[in-house]
Amino acid sequence: MQHILVYADSLSWGIVPTTRQRLPFDQRWPGVMENLLNQSGTSVRVIEDCLNGRRTVWDDPFKPGRNGLVGLAQRIEIHSPLALVVLLLGTNDFQSMHAYNAWHSAQGIAALVSAIRSAPIEPGMPVPPVLVVAPPLIGSPKGPIAPKFEGGERRCVGLADAYHRVCQELGCHFFDSNTVITSSKVDGVHLDVEQHFALGTALSQAVASLLHTDMLQPPGTQ
Repeated sequence: MQHILVYADSLSWGIVPTTRQRLPFDQRWPGVMENLLNQSGTSVRVIEDCLNGRRTVWDDPFKPGRNGLVGLAQRIEIHSPLALVVLLLGTNDFQSMHAYNAWHSAQGIAALVSAIRSAPIEPGMPVPPVLVVAPPLIGSPKGPIAPKFEGGERRCVGLADAYHRVCQELGCHFFDSNTVITSSKVDGVHLDVEQHFALGTALSQAVASLLHTDMLQPPGTQ
């Protein structure tokens, strides 16, 4: 059995738009992906590390622990050996208290990839390959979260392209979620259950291919 770490935020935690409720595991995209991979004969266990409000590398001025860089290396150490790390972060970089744009968020992703690759894992354990997933672009923020994400739809423009460039420079895998989903029309930020299913289905296919390919490659390559 291969272990996959999903390191992400509320889009992957499975928050139900405009509520504080959470979708069950089988309906969240990491659960959909795990189930489909196992059903197809690729034996995996998905480890979810998804924190509401998590940024790439910045602090939340109102809530502690939202800096995604802090403690990431230790999480890799805790869960090793890992066959793959999936990063789906960036949406919260565009909250209204920040002035960051797509380039800044992409640099944050680069820092996370570096932390994963330099984590103090045990000798002989593989450095896990990384799949960066660009989140869906923020739509028109609605409901209780509208003030928190005001203007985010403008600042996040170009995010997928910026992530793709960083992934090419770093030699890690990339998937643009905008090719299969959009942000929820209910709140403009999160994912509806149908979007979780679509994303989990698409990523199950991408991850199956990556796991097979990386098993065939020499250690340390992606």
